[in-house]
Amino acid sequence: MDPLVDRLDRIRGTVAPRNHNARTIAALTSNPGCGRRGLMDAAGVNKGAVAGQLGFPAGFGQSRFAIARGNAFEAQVKADGAAELLQLLRERLGLAIPEVAYDDLSNVGGNASREVRYARTKALLARAASDRDDAGTLFDHPMLRLEIAGYYAYLEPDLIAFRAGGKFHVVEIKSFAVIDGQADPGKTAAAATQSAVYVMAMRELLAELGHPPESVSHDVVLVCPENFANRPTATLVDVRKQLTVLRRQLSRLTRLESILDALPAGLTFDLAYDGDQQATRPADELRKAVSTIDARYSPDCLGTCEMAFFCRDESAGSTSALGRSVRDDLGGVESIGTVLGLARGTLTPGAGQEEIAGLLRFAHKLRTECLDGIG
Repeated sequence: MDPLVDRLDRIRGTVAPRNHNARTIAALTSNPGCGRRGLMDAAGVNKGAVAGQLGFPAGFGQSRFAIARGNAFEAQVKADGAAELLQLLRERLGLAIPEVAYDDLSNVGGNASREVRYARTKALLARAASDRDDAGTLFDHPMLRLEIAGYYAYLEPDLIAFRAGGKFHVVEIKSFAVIDGQADPGKTAAAATQSAVYVMAMRELLAELGHPPESVSHDVVLVCPENFANRPTATLVDVRKQLTVLRRQLSRLTRLESILDALPAGLTFDLAYDGDQQATRPADELRKAVSTIDARYSPDCLGTCEMAFFCRDESAGSTSALGRSVRDDLGGVESIGTVLGLARGTLTPGAGQEEIAGLLRFAHKLRTECLDGIG
């Protein structure tokens, strides 16, 4: 076994790992300095269960109704060998291919392991990429992988379309509606970022096979319901900007080996489930284990990480709780109490704090004068 994978398994404990996906990678790269999230995601830890055992249950996530709606829409689009999707692709990509093959890669001969599915995906895509003509095959739920901070995360896009014009296209199926040609900007941006993760992983796979990055199109096919019906519509989304950001943020992630080497031996997030699948790990003991790993909390985390409420409580009184921009503007002063003391002149600036202390005193003076003027 890979020594790194073995160490991550011990960190997670006795439960099965939760797979990384494009959504978790996109969230991780939005806060690349958080070693806590990086390690917990890499180890496949159920962050929601850990947060609940600590007394800070996650306050976000998809409802079961939204998940069921999304699954139903995906099944509709892929029904009958993805006939409905194929028609959309013909219209959107200008395809001349009359018939296509359909490969379901959700398992290989009944084997659903990530490694086996990745090997099969790689073999089929290698054959398709080497075909002189555009290969007419739809690859359903292929298994890709992407290196994240020194280990491989396995990823499963909805579908990879056959080559058109010498390029593969990633297809992302979402259940949010496009109404009168417009979709929710936030949901569209999130879908574009997640799709960029798949494009990057696909390009890395083909690069190993000797094919250029351009073999995978930067135009992702986003399929959504149109208006208030379930009739699907397809849109091309250019993810070049998202690819650039992802590449930069991934390069900034702390290597997992560095995080693991700094941890005490025997550290684990195991919740010690009993026979009734109830967690029995004492909350105080779990809190001590979680707090061993440095976090980088900001208010943005509340919408992207199950551990956010715990980390917010942990960071109470620190400038990080005010947001990244405020923390960065304060020049590394970590305590709100220290900031107030420097602003009021009741604390003597330490080494390297002279400039920020002067700015804080000026801001405090200006605020006082404004308030006096109002009074």
